[in-house]
Amino acid sequence: MVEPIYVPVLPTRRSAWDAYAGLDTEVRRRVAPLWTVVPRVGPERIRGAPLATDPDTDSPELGRWFTKRMDDLIEAMDGLTGWVDPVHIERHVEASAIGLWHVATRSELRLVTGPERAPTLQRYAADLAFLSGRGIGIRVLLDVGRGEPSPTDLLTLIAQLRLPPSQLDLILDIGMVADATKATKQALVALDALGALVSWRTVVLTAGAFPRDWDRWEQPTRIAERHDWQIHQTVRAARPEFPGPLIYGDYSVEHAQSANIVARRYGPAYGLLRYTAPHDFLIARAPLRGPDHADRVRAMARRIVMSDAFRGIEDTTSSDGETWLHACADGDGSTGSGNAETWIRVGHLQHMNYVPRQLIQPK
Repeated sequence: MVEPIYVPVLPTRRSAWDAYAGLDTEVRRRVAPLWTVVPRVGPERIRGAPLATDPDTDSPELGRWFTKRMDDLIEAMDGLTGWVDPVHIERHVEASAIGLWHVATRSELRLVTGPERAPTLQRYAADLAFLSGRGIGIRVLLDVGRGEPSPTDLLTLIAQLRLPPSQLDLILDIGMVADATKATKQALVALDALGALVSWRTVVLTAGAFPRDWDRWEQPTRIAERHDWQIHQTVRAARPEFPGPLIYGDYSVEHAQSANIVARRYGPAYGLLRYTAPHDFLIARAPLRGPDHADRVRAMARRIVMSDAFRGIEDTTSSDGETWLHACADGDGSTGSGNAETWIRVGHLQHMNYVPRQLIQPK
């Protein structure tokens, strides 16, 4: 059996799961996504801090929405493994019951909990994990703690879950990285304190490097460093004696807060074309409206296609993402120039295709 080597942290949006479903089977088997269920209504959620008053008061509608979303996700996963974190809706136990039951009984996905969550919700997730027989993921948010991560808190959670270590996955989540040096130190502290606490089935180190403040750029293109990749490489080199593999995770081509935000009916006038280079993201801002918007989109696609980092459409590491960008750059008229959802799907597709290949390249 081929073991996953890469964990993209993705929001439960169609653009992301369609991109995963569009990967070649060989690549998909190396990719185990961590899906964070996006909130249905209300303001942006803060990581690790539930809203004092949850704005989603329509339980029947939430139940229908969530069940449909989980069924679509299960279909896209096609029997492969990954995780589902229902953090934004798990307090709605009745509304989420059918969707989580489907995850537990109709998929190979594992549920996720965390040390900061209510004990009753931790126990409920553990009961579903026991029912599924697949265990559970423990997601530790390293960017919202007060000081160093606490082994005591994690041991308390493990005792609460009542599952053997062979069914426990540790996900160390740095969140959005602004300072790579500081985040690397933070990751090393967490790995030393928590990584060897029990004999974890899986240990994942994930971080986000895709920028969020793109609407403030003065230029239409930008290069952003892949701090997530830098951190993992540095930590792996600094702890070669760490028992077992330390699986690489990132937030693909979305910023780390993306899954905490409700989808907007009317978004900004611009979207982003995204491309993943070995050490950077190539990002081009393109208009969604206007009489000449298709021509401007194609001009942005040409900037990416003509860059030295573009892998071409016949390279062994290329994907349908490269093919789409190439066709967009060479096309004419509005047909085939895409929209914001298309661009982010293409961004995920080429990123999730490239990263596993990058991980297995000879050093």
